Amino acid sequence: MAERPLLYYITNRVAFPGDERGRRLHLLDKIAEATSNNIDYIQLREKDLPTRDLESLARGAMQIIHKLKTENRELRTVLLINSRTDVALTTNAAGVHLPANDISPEEVRTAWKCGAGTLARELSTGTPVISVSCHSPEEVNQAVANQATLALFAPVFEKQTIPGTAPQGVDQLRQACLAKIPVLALGGITFQNAASCLQAGAAGIAAIRLFQENDVATIVRKLRS
Repeated sequence: MAERPLLYYITNRVAFPGDERGRRLHLLDKIAEATSNNIDYIQLREKDLPTRDLESLARGAMQIIHKLKTENRELRTVLLINSRTDVALTTNAAGVHLPANDISPEEVRTAWKCGAGTLARELSTGTPVISVSCHSPEEVNQAVANQATLALFAPVFEKQTIPGTAPQGVDQLRQACLAKIPVLALGGITFQNAASCLQAGAAGIAAIRLFQENDVATIVRKLRS
């Protein structure tokens, strides 16, 4: 079991109450809460937003993360943008998450090196963090071959929001975790079953509802105790 499990919060602003402005404010508050409690990764997964609105939200998130990390040098939180390498570059995010059938990690690294324009080249530094969605041990092995930073293996359990989804199960997760890359468990993760994922070899836990609908400090304490 990982001594310090990696924790990965995936955002979903539409699950918050209120109008669009209110939902965005709720989400930025949750991002601040997650950062303050040293969540390792935050994936901005607002796929329905137009580019301009996504960039605006990402900039707001980056401002919060930067401010909190300036005040507390021990914080490690980084922001990843779902699928949109261009938005990650222009907002100075740490990297991207690649869903299944998206571009390859190699293409992301090429874009990161070349930049998506002058501003992006000025802002981008270092090597991007790249997480990849994987649904089998074989796909995790491919993520390793493609030099991804980490893999999100899903769904381990049935998703509450999508009843009837076929879970991969803990045994498949255990096989996936044999790969030489950090593998995080995703899909139907709760307080009750998170420990079984870590015992199976997962480097950490990725989730939407677990982090977004609960007190983050409590989650961090329970998962890292």
